[in-house]
Amino acid sequence: MLITGTGGGMGRVASLVFAREGAKVVGCDIQTDANNETVEMVRRAGGEMTGIAPIDLTDPEQVKQLVEGTVAAYGGLDVVYNNAAMQRFGPMPDFSIEDWRTTVTGELDIPFFVSKFAWPHLVQRGGGVIINVGSVAGMIAGETPPMVAHCAAKAGVIGLTRQLALEGAKHGIRAVTISSGPVLTPASDRDLGDNQAARDAITSKTLLKRFGQPEEIVELAAFLASDRAAYITGANYAVDGGASAW
Repeated sequence: MLITGTGGGMGRVASLVFAREGAKVVGCDIQTDANNETVEMVRRAGGEMTGIAPIDLTDPEQVKQLVEGTVAAYGGLDVVYNNAAMQRFGPMPDFSIEDWRTTVTGELDIPFFVSKFAWPHLVQRGGGVIINVGSVAGMIAGETPPMVAHCAAKAGVIGLTRQLALEGAKHGIRAVTISSGPVLTPASDRDLGDNQAARDAITSKTLLKRFGQPEEIVELAAFLASDRAAYITGANYAVDGGASAW
């Protein structure tokens, strides 16, 4: 399987969880050292993982080479986990055109590119699973931080997934979205620091009044990628602490 953005955060956790489940993982990131560290963590835990880095997933040619490298590493491709993304935040109307385009590229182009180049290999394999990481922002608006591009791009990911599910069904390809709420990764924890007001503002829309942990997202992904979820496709799963419920 291929997991994007494995240099840290949810991508690192995904690598560990899927390897634990017996998957042969290829992980990629633009940060080579961080990705290598993930590979070593997986191998120390007894899992199997190959790292490909640095990869700029906004460059279609590099994505194509990544997919070909993944197929070459293990002789095929069954599961694609579109985890990698980059986004910028800011209020209207001051949100810049550059920030808008960067976010749309980083959150919508990337999963399309990876899915596009992986598609023929999934078809050749007789089917597979594409898991796209969406966001509660693709379902509801967000006040903190202002997220016009993030909302638009993640709504696009949810729509993309539905279409991939429709076109993939005849090939045995399932596609699902996991839309997480606020998740506390090492990077976000570092960025928020001791700003409790910001932390409270971000979690206030959740019913559980807390951040999610990466494992709480990834464990669902592991299930959805498995044969136990064989009747699930085209669906969007909110794992958001109840944020989208009210």
